[in-house]
Amino acid sequence: MIRIITVEREYGSGGAAIAEKLAAQLGWKLWDQSLTAEIARLAHVDPESVARVDERCDSLLYRLMKVYMRGSFERSLPTAGMDRFDADTMVGLMQRVIERAAADGNCVIVGRGAPYFLREREDAFHVFVYAPWDEKIRRVRMSGKSEAEAVELVSEIDQERATFIRKYFGAEWPTRHLYHLMINSKVGDESVLKTILDEVSMLNTHSLAPTT
Repeated sequence: MIRIITVEREYGSGGAAIAEKLAAQLGWKLWDQSLTAEIARLAHVDPESVARVDERCDSLLYRLMKVYMRGSFERSLPTAGMDRFDADTMVGLMQRVIERAAADGNCVIVGRGAPYFLREREDAFHVFVYAPWDEKIRRVRMSGKSEAEAVELVSEIDQERATFIRKYFGAEWPTRHLYHLMINSKVGDESVLKTILDEVSMLNTHSLAPTT
């Protein structure tokens, strides 16, 4: 039985919003901003200092951490204390929180390398949401960003995610063989949601079928 769904996504594809709808429809816990908050709590990070720290930390390491601590693209993240919180520490905390969430089950986990951490679990269903360039720009602009901001974010953030995955998992991003489903969100969020639910339902039905 599928008890965990991970949703990895290209920046601007709407994957976080789709994951939120998915969790709501299933009645499962959504690990997105709550996962970020839990990692911040375990790391003793002070969210109130994020702006000050953001101004003085602009290394690749910091930007990688910022990308993977971020939930959905329109929200800020708690990153104070990053001078004491390196990427190795972050990855260890990510794994700890994600594996605990998976053990509890009935959850939807957004990003943060979850498909890599949970790749051996048979009760996990991994989804990758992508979109054409123009669709990603449109979605980011709908969040209030300018055209120039949208182009910059869409251009850079996925490159940084790919660098992170290459460094910590020794894999290219996206690692296609990890995913049960890769889907283009331009077909519409509701169509994506229905496809995911149909696939999970089919797998669950198959797992319950008697063997002969």
